Amino acid sequence: MENKNVTIILVHGAWGDGSHWRHVIENLHSEGYTVRSVQNPLTSMEEDIQKTKDLIDLQEGKVLLVGHSYGGAVISGAGNHDKVAGLVYIAAFAPDKGESLGGIFGRREQPAGGANIVPDSKGFLWIKYDKFHESFAQDLNPEDSVVMSLSQKPIHGSIFATEAGEPAWKTKPSWYQVSDNDRMIPPATEKEMAERMNPRKIIHLDASHASLATHPKEITELIKEAAAAVS
Repeated sequence: MENKNVTIILVHGAWGDGSHWRHVIENLHSEGYTVRSVQNPLTSMEEDIQKTKDLIDLQEGKVLLVGHSYGGAVISGAGNHDKVAGLVYIAAFAPDKGESLGGIFGRREQPAGGANIVPDSKGFLWIKYDKFHESFAQDLNPEDSVVMSLSQKPIHGSIFATEAGEPAWKTKPSWYQVSDNDRMIPPATEKEMAERMNPRKIIHLDASHASLATHPKEITELIKEAAAAVS
């Protein structure tokens, strides 16, 4: 029986919400873990970090933060909270102090999915509905992919220019999952960010950007391993 004296908080990324973690939530909950899934507004990095900290404040005892995609940048900031004992990155950004997501993207040729991102008149970025499957979740079944596409939550473009603060991964134990077929963040960039943080473990999955939905079993096992280590 695992030690479950830790609350697992799941932090979604851009173009999604807490339901992207659906299968991971089901897996962890069924095994008796305390799980929460934040609903961030995706309006600014500051607001998303604060919303995550608000949820951390509500928990008793230690917290393990798990971030997917842009959620990695959020947990890097929110992870400085006293209650946070560890961080798990799922195909996620892990910016260092002073770095922006746009700057991290700029290191390499734009990934295939990048061509399918379009802004609206308010500055929010969307993935073209008919291109969501091939960009974000090419290994997901078409029905689930359609739901993800049509219910996507846009992210404000200004977030990609925001400079990150001091990251929690410098002082707290971390774990990282690289998606080797990611079309939203280049896999080489994920590997680079992962190795830089010197995590307890790096796993590679033959997965799209939506690894949390397409490989929930492997993601669950990584989270459980991290939870056991920080309990």
